Amino acid sequence: MRLAALALLSLSAASCGGPKSLDPSAGIGPDPTLPDPHYYLVAPVRIAPPVGWKDGQTPTAAPGLKVAKFAGGLTNPRWLYVLPNGDVLAVESDGPAEIVKRPKDLIMTLVMKKAHGKPPPDQRILLFRDTNGDGVADSSSVFLDHLNSPFGMALVGNDFYVANTDALLRFPYRPGAASIREKGVKVTDLPAGPINHHWTKNVIPSRDGSKLYVTVGSNSNVGENGMENEVERAAILEVDARTGAKRVFASGLRNPNGMDWEPNSGALWTSVNERDEIGNDLVPDYITSVKRGAFYGWPFSYYGQHPDKRPYPRRPDMVARAVKPDYAVGSHAASLGFTFANANQLGPVFREGAFVGQHGSWNRQRPYGYKVIFVPFSGGRPVGRPRDVLSGFLDGNGDAFGRPVGVTIDKRGGLLVADDAGGTIWRVTAAG
Repeated sequence: MRLAALALLSLSAASCGGPKSLDPSAGIGPDPTLPDPHYYLVAPVRIAPPVGWKDGQTPTAAPGLKVAKFAGGLTNPRWLYVLPNGDVLAVESDGPAEIVKRPKDLIMTLVMKKAHGKPPPDQRILLFRDTNGDGVADSSSVFLDHLNSPFGMALVGNDFYVANTDALLRFPYRPGAASIREKGVKVTDLPAGPINHHWTKNVIPSRDGSKLYVTVGSNSNVGENGMENEVERAAILEVDARTGAKRVFASGLRNPNGMDWEPNSGALWTSVNERDEIGNDLVPDYITSVKRGAFYGWPFSYYGQHPDKRPYPRRPDMVARAVKPDYAVGSHAASLGFTFANANQLGPVFREGAFVGQHGSWNRQRPYGYKVIFVPFSGGRPVGRPRDVLSGFLDGNGDAFGRPVGVTIDKRGGLLVADDAGGTIWRVTAAG
């Protein structure tokens, strides 16, 4: 208790130092404002402890939209997947225990626990079914359990893939089944181990199902745990679905999470959480197309070729290779969920573009994120400013009713949002 109190006191004091924050809008768009970095001994921290939703309370939908509870009473729902028959899968998951090397990391671990809801009793996937088509789940079952910090899911034919924190697994799936009882087969190991800083692993298949793309976050903020612990991390891996052979598809992506295929260009896109501890407005999270063999800067540079002085040894050769991301979506917003519009029925404003679930900041004085946004696209590229789709996750006291994570489009065109801190799956549709 004394250590936890000391952690909160230390980080509260730290949050008072440093330069004044910019307006959060400065960190949005293809060319965000990048102020000079401020290197802290202890970075600014302002967390939003979860308080949950009261009965009948909901987030705030944008004008022309409405939101309703699709399913409630969940414990830490993180990620969503819709099966071909319309069944909705939700992962209840939490990260594994991790070895912490530095006192500062111990403090941060204690503080971050205050920003999350209670961990789930089991690491599992739940299935929800809306049998009467009213937009509310009326039956549920345990689809898969006894997993190891699961996150991403994908179905290819009758092969159901789950990205655990340490391995990609394959299970047999029967159309319409409410559960899977068969034991899974390991397709390939994924980077994990006693240090497993960014534990979430997402998976998406190629169009023909022959390849699987898996996100793997970095094992540190900027390489401070040693680059020997960053092998095949801060990357998207390409896995052969038949043999399990894998290779790095793209690298230098500090913590990629959501992925989807852009409908016009066919390019793979991802949402990426950028680094901490160099200022309220550095570095903006981003969404970007992902090019085979490209390097996106981490840890040696950020947002293209802006060097970070912390990683050692310096690598100017890697900085010179760094590709600038396509579109910034705000600093420290924890942009996790990502899906393209994909025939949603929210109206013409949301016909072409990407939905982004922003879990919410902890590493800046002025909270940011805690909402779902829509980035409009034209011709396969982002255009204009993003729109808030779902907000109202924070109260006036700085506490969080919930925190949005995964986003996806259901079979009837509604937008589903996983709210881990609020234990809820929300469904957004056009009003009327």
